[in-house]
Amino acid sequence: MTDRELVDRAFQMLEYSYVPYSRFPVGAAICCGDGTVFTGCNVENAAYGSTICAERTALVKAVSEGHRDDLERIAVVGLGADYCWPCGACRQMLFEFNPDMIVLVARGDGAFVSTTLRELLPNGFGPKALVTTD
Repeated sequence: MTDRELVDRAFQMLEYSYVPYSRFPVGAAICCGDGTVFTGCNVENAAYGSTICAERTALVKAVSEGHRDDLERIAVVGLGADYCWPCGACRQMLFEFNPDMIVLVARGDGAFVSTTLRELLPNGFGPKALVTTD
């Protein structure tokens, strides 16, 4: 799957977003090493802290289907004039599974840029940080 196709899959998820409060739909699509794609959208809640982002929705779907070590790329899209960058919580969750994941971020006109998760979260806290010297 090309980067453009992955971004397009993420755009398809915008229609499923549940965003009665922010009115800012976000879609995501995560591609695994075997080509499997998991999609997600943001789902808001009246108790704002219970809201889940599109990126974490796609990630949890992938992990719940057995994909942990092969998460290669994620596309994150919104309808705004600026690129739809993952929030800090999403960056942290994604870092857990692949600090070198490719992150494609798009804006409403379909244009997108590519970076790595490690660039978005330098010196991130991951599983290796929990290893003790005992």
